Amino acid sequence: MTEIQKIFASFMYVGEGIAALVSLIYYNRVKKQHWKYLAIYLVLIFLCESAVKWGEKPLKIDRIYFYNYFVIPLQFIFFYWLYAKKSLKKVKLFYIMTGAYLLTYLLKALFFPEKKVIFSFNYNIGCLFLMAFVIMEYYKQVNSSDILNFSKNKMFYINLGITLFYIANQPFMAFNSLLWKYIEIWDIYFIYFQVSGAVMYILFASSFIWGKQSS
Repeated sequence: MTEIQKIFASFMYVGEGIAALVSLIYYNRVKKQHWKYLAIYLVLIFLCESAVKWGEKPLKIDRIYFYNYFVIPLQFIFFYWLYAKKSLKKVKLFYIMTGAYLLTYLLKALFFPEKKVIFSFNYNIGCLFLMAFVIMEYYKQVNSSDILNFSKNKMFYINLGITLFYIANQPFMAFNSLLWKYIEIWDIYFIYFQVSGAVMYILFASSFIWGKQSS
């Protein structure tokens, strides 16, 4: 990782910290709503990142297994729940998508057993499912009678953040090894990955600040 990439990497960590702090500040306002789980999720993600950043060696954390078998599945399953069950009211779809995503780990173990920094097969399938939810959410928002008040809709900020980070970075994850042959392109995309991650978490924080508390 270059020096400039190390600087941008800190942006994402700071963004996660801001999101966790804001969610704690607003927790009492949402503790009787399902949004309290978003606050808990943001704090948990920040603690996970902090554990790797500051405690990887003393805690003997294997970051590959930690991310691929805990952090990343936690992220996808949480967002499937938030989109399908809470926003779109499609409970069966949540269970179907979650089951299909978890099945990719079995397929990965059977057909792609090699150890990688990111299990691209699992990640890209999970991201495709998330993309479907994002499109459905955009469709719901565009066709809402309350579209003019989109800035008060918490899901507007969440959907935008996920679009900028997960969806926009899927080609980077899918073709990561191929992009190594074009290191300048890889470096630019990696910086975008870091910056978009920070922006996503700032948008999550914004959902607490500007989003309607009852949304």
